[in-house]
Amino acid sequence: MRIAVMIAASVLVAGCSQAVGGQARQPEPTPSAPSGTTRTAPSTTATPPPTAAPAARAAIGEVIRWIEAAPAAEPGGFRTVSRDGTSTDLGEGVAFTTPAGTSRCVTNHRAEGALTCLVDLQDPPARPPDAYGEWKGGWVDFPGATLDVGSAHADPGPFSDGFGVELPYNRALTFGDYRCRTDPAGLFCVNYAHQSAARFSDAGIEPFGCLQQVSPPPEIGARFSC
Repeated sequence: MRIAVMIAASVLVAGCSQAVGGQARQPEPTPSAPSGTTRTAPSTTATPPPTAAPAARAAIGEVIRWIEAAPAAEPGGFRTVSRDGTSTDLGEGVAFTTPAGTSRCVTNHRAEGALTCLVDLQDPPARPPDAYGEWKGGWVDFPGATLDVGSAHADPGPFSDGFGVELPYNRALTFGDYRCRTDPAGLFCVNYAHQSAARFSDAGIEPFGCLQQVSPPPEIGARFSC
């Protein structure tokens, strides 16, 4: 008889401790934290993107976060260029122009889709004495590992069929290894493969990331390299 009473008591205690719908009927009291101890929930807030365009010599991470903070533009709207009312399809390439018209860019099919831009620079590099052809001080080639400003050309190259449509301010366009965002401060483009970036504006070309100025080849105005 005594054994039966003990078993019944054990079943009653166990029943009171079982959860129903994920909640206990009679929860155990929560132990108090030791005196002088403050309970702090772990922070889950990510680093917010910069609210202003990156300044000169900004860290590449800051530049990338700022570019990526802009809403994405649909790449399909930038697959053509036009000249004198005639449009040409670029296939997988893209072309775009900044709202101010200062920078006109296209993916260069002759250079494995590298970004090439014509920038209306206020103070472009001077023509080197060994450059052959028509000098374009605002011609910028940005394949990622290097950034060349100013070069000579015998023909319009990737711009022979015209220019792309406007990429509105504070929109970002992703293509290949690149993502570009327009802003009144300039056009900012990152090359993810090389963790390099650049700002294109009439005030000049500003490199970011691994790009450092080096001595250019005889036919190039200025070169930055990783």
